[in-house]
Amino acid sequence: MIEFVLSAAQSVLMIALAPLFAGILKKAKARMQHRNGSSIFQPYRDVAKLLRKNETVSESSSLLFRFIPYVCFGSMVLLSLMTPFFFVDVAAPYGDLISMVYIFTLYRLMMVLGGLEGGSVFGGMGSSREMMMSVLIEPSLLLSLMALAGLTGGSTAVSDIPRELIGMGVIVLAPALVLAASSFFITLLAENSRVPFDNPSTHLELTMVHEGMLVEYSGRGLGLMDLSSMMRLMIFSSMLCTLFFPWGMALTASPFAIFVGLAAIFAKVLFVTLAIALIESYLAKYRLFRLPNLLTASFALSLMAMISLYIL
Repeated sequence: MIEFVLSAAQSVLMIALAPLFAGILKKAKARMQHRNGSSIFQPYRDVAKLLRKNETVSESSSLLFRFIPYVCFGSMVLLSLMTPFFFVDVAAPYGDLISMVYIFTLYRLMMVLGGLEGGSVFGGMGSSREMMMSVLIEPSLLLSLMALAGLTGGSTAVSDIPRELIGMGVIVLAPALVLAASSFFITLLAENSRVPFDNPSTHLELTMVHEGMLVEYSGRGLGLMDLSSMMRLMIFSSMLCTLFFPWGMALTASPFAIFVGLAAIFAKVLFVTLAIALIESYLAKYRLFRLPNLLTASFALSLMAMISLYIL
């Protein structure tokens, strides 16, 4: 019973901390660019303000347009129940890596439909660019996760992978793990529309991808979509920290193990957040037709991880 309570608690904690780490990311970028920036708690205020407002919906949109934000938010809540955070067990024990990839795909499909449903030209542009990128994102994501599963004996169960890696010790730091983690990090940037794939702070219609699909949303719908985006970044960061580098996670329900697990995951997610801020401060957004090259490199890294896994 205590394991289930901890698993559910880490899902709630993941959702609650998502805006905080989004605020830390913005603050770190501002400091690196010699600006003061807004408070790290500003995303909480923005989401709360949007959730209190009514929506303005285009006349050309259908009922699906209003329904999409709830599907996106629900899919991220489900993924938070399937993702370990500070404790190895998860609240949704029947989920595995393959089902997580499909839920991420469902989220992307809903985003694309939302961009098209609004009837905006810029929404259509953002949706078409998102689908172009997804052709290379999904194979890289799936292959990097399969390489990770191969390291642990072929199991795709989310709770089994951290246990196996921790039990294997330092010997698991093989080329396959490093290559798969590198591929997954590039996929993290692409999935969350970060630089160099997209500039999340831009409002230049001709270049934006993620923001283009949200241009017709307002009020409660926009608040849910923004919160879902923050949660997606948090879930990807948590997957990188707990599935690829799980050391420090709590294997038991003892208070000391939980305290160490909380400290470890906070430090690791903070490191990933600062790394993203560093990349976004020192790199510019790539041109649209250069993005497939970077995504192909991500696929090549995950493929080399699979090859090295079976060679070594």
